[in-house]
Amino acid sequence: MILSEKIIYLRKKSGWSQEELAEKLNISRQSVSKWESGTSIPDIDKIIAMSGFFGVSTDYLLKDEIDKEQPSETDDVYEETATRSVSLDEANGFMNLTGKVAGWIAAAVSIFILCPVPLILLAGLQEYGKLSMAENAAGGIGVAVLLVMVAVGVAIVILNGMQLQKYEYIEKESISLQYGVQGIVAKKKEEFEGTFRACLVIGITICILSVVPMMLVLAIWGENELALIYSVAILLAMVAAGVFLIVWSGEIHGSFQKLLQEGEYTPDEKALEKKTSFFSGIYWCLTVAIFLAISFHFDSWKTSWIIWPVAALLFVVINGIIKAVVKVRAEKQER
Repeated sequence: MILSEKIIYLRKKSGWSQEELAEKLNISRQSVSKWESGTSIPDIDKIIAMSGFFGVSTDYLLKDEIDKEQPSETDDVYEETATRSVSLDEANGFMNLTGKVAGWIAAAVSIFILCPVPLILLAGLQEYGKLSMAENAAGGIGVAVLLVMVAVGVAIVILNGMQLQKYEYIEKESISLQYGVQGIVAKKKEEFEGTFRACLVIGITICILSVVPMMLVLAIWGENELALIYSVAILLAMVAAGVFLIVWSGEIHGSFQKLLQEGEYTPDEKALEKKTSFFSGIYWCLTVAIFLAISFHFDSWKTSWIIWPVAALLFVVINGIIKAVVKVRAEKQER
């Protein structure tokens, strides 16, 4: 039998339709139809995948003179969760698109950090007579600007996230890069490594130095509240600038790690992320609710911004604990 006949025979023996086999191999039904009609030949990675699915050797599939089924050369039989093959075009498309949206996503995060600044400045200037405006008007305009900035930031994240959605499988599923792709991705990662390190160092340094203006104000003018308000605005602006560099470079660097399945994107980490992904949505929705409740109830818009950096630190700690617990439980079940 030739390859096309063997595919038909093994597929029917397994009780699968062309659609079912195509789904398992992450390809179209038309591709399977072409294989079975002999008008095209599957790539080597698909041959290996079918070898695992059908439990036969690759020699049996590839060599016409072998008619008797031979068991697979390995004990690793592909299951329905088989790795998804990623071509060079897919990898390049993902890296290029990530490079385009990284700046927008970084800008959105910076907007979230900067959104309390207009409110802080308006409220402070009004309170100390530097702005001829009623207190309610200053607060109302400040809150309105804050909400508009948040809305703009959310819109940017959603719109750019939708563009990347077609490559979601690279981040969440176990993947295998086709021949030659890994070397190309690794080279691009190496070329970007210097930029990534520089952005990381500069961004972290700016964030650390952001408290310097406040320290200088306290040292020179003492507890001058208006000067402190200005220093808080400068602090948030510096943090936003530092975070922009960190997020922008991190998004691009992360695209290489996702393709190479390194760092936080190894198959094990992806499986762990699926089990703990529920926490992120719940946590940040709760944080927004707490921020708005405290700010409205105590009219503390000038100080309640501190909730966000505290929430970010707590998120890292709690998320780490949840992942550790899930990982330990999974290991116990395997034993």
